Amino acid sequence: MINFFYISLTALSFSWFLTAKPNMIVIMCDDLGYADVGFNGCKDIPTPNIDSIAENGVRCSNGYVAYPVCGPSRAGFITGRYPQRFGFERNPQYKPNDPGMGLTRDEKTIPELIKPAGYHSGIIGKWHLGAHIPTSHPMKRGFDEFYGHLGGGHFYLPEKLTIQRSQDAKNESDSYRTWLLKNYQSVPPRKYLTDDFSDEAVAFIERNRDWPFFLFVSYNAPHTPLEATNKYLKRFPEIKDAKRKTYAAMVSAVDDGVGRMLSELKKFNLEENTIIAFLSDNGGPSGKNASNNEPLRGNKGDVWEGGFRVPFAIQWKGKLPKGSVYKNPVSSLDLAGTIVALAGVAIPEEKPLDGVNLIPYLNGKNKSKPHETIYLRQFDRNRYAVRNGNEKIVILWKGGSPSLYDLSNDIAEENDLAKERPDRVREIDELRKKWNRQLREPTFLGLIHSPGWAKRRRK
Repeated sequence: MINFFYISLTALSFSWFLTAKPNMIVIMCDDLGYADVGFNGCKDIPTPNIDSIAENGVRCSNGYVAYPVCGPSRAGFITGRYPQRFGFERNPQYKPNDPGMGLTRDEKTIPELIKPAGYHSGIIGKWHLGAHIPTSHPMKRGFDEFYGHLGGGHFYLPEKLTIQRSQDAKNESDSYRTWLLKNYQSVPPRKYLTDDFSDEAVAFIERNRDWPFFLFVSYNAPHTPLEATNKYLKRFPEIKDAKRKTYAAMVSAVDDGVGRMLSELKKFNLEENTIIAFLSDNGGPSGKNASNNEPLRGNKGDVWEGGFRVPFAIQWKGKLPKGSVYKNPVSSLDLAGTIVALAGVAIPEEKPLDGVNLIPYLNGKNKSKPHETIYLRQFDRNRYAVRNGNEKIVILWKGGSPSLYDLSNDIAEENDLAKERPDRVREIDELRKKWNRQLREPTFLGLIHSPGWAKRRRK
């Protein structure tokens, strides 16, 4: 009897230990425009499920990512550190035989950091942090489950996926045609890709509902190619522009998937124990996919706000104020800082996170700012952007004079105040120089250096 009681008590204690730690789901779109969700004012693409994350949580109106293109942005998010610190400052080429083409093993990922706390981690969708399966596959970087593709983009329609093995793709263009990987196994195409990823996300939640989990739902939508099924296209008869209509359909498919995930959490009473974050990996490339970054200036790839200020919302029912707006700058790096802190794991002193635990800031317990300064460097273009407080300097070429913008009343970056506020320009530029000394040069050649990419760009 005593032994039975002891065993039961131990099991109960272990169960409490597991459920006491919150789950985290990060839903990241690819190339989504700042103004293309309802909570940021979108009128022509309904996103009720995505909007519900902001309605039931916090809309971060000054949400940034670590870089204005996909690969480095994701490398920053998954490590909680600026990617320029470890040489990931380019979109990697798709090279299945190159172990150096991607995320260095000297950096730890979110799953690697929280695994000692009992977390089970999964990624569904786009990886883009290295295609060398023996060293760069997500399950070699701490994830316990993977369903998706290794490269930077993918075709959405199953009939276009004609290359069975990921390692047989010879370049970026080929990688868009590979079958998907289920862990390490190539699996044949099943359905429209966004729906397929949503199916897997729902199944992951059901499978892992009894212990703490981290799930990265890494949609490649609405990244090009613009492809959608009639199910989604027919929702937008009033949109006459063909690109915008297909883009809207792709976003709508993501919204359906978000709704299904939220329903699954509610079904298993996991809403109050799950942090849900929604964001894009960078700004929208409006000319390519008909996205809309208004009122921000610029697009994907820019150091203007439109390049790396993104839709950003976080829900944690019962822990974060419902329907609130947080106006201080936050970063995608903070998602790692948040779950690592709540998991209670130690961070190596030699590689501290640049991200912080957002929860005390979003619930009002900490009245200071999560970040006094937001940084961006583009090594190959000699460009910088540094936001300190509400003021931001932009440098567009090496040796160029910084321009200065007050984002509190000039979100579109139209009025250069550099001549009026030279002291602030010097002050912020000194912060930039100090930060820049902590960085390293890129450790691999990027997609822009591949002959195929250059040829496509010239067309």
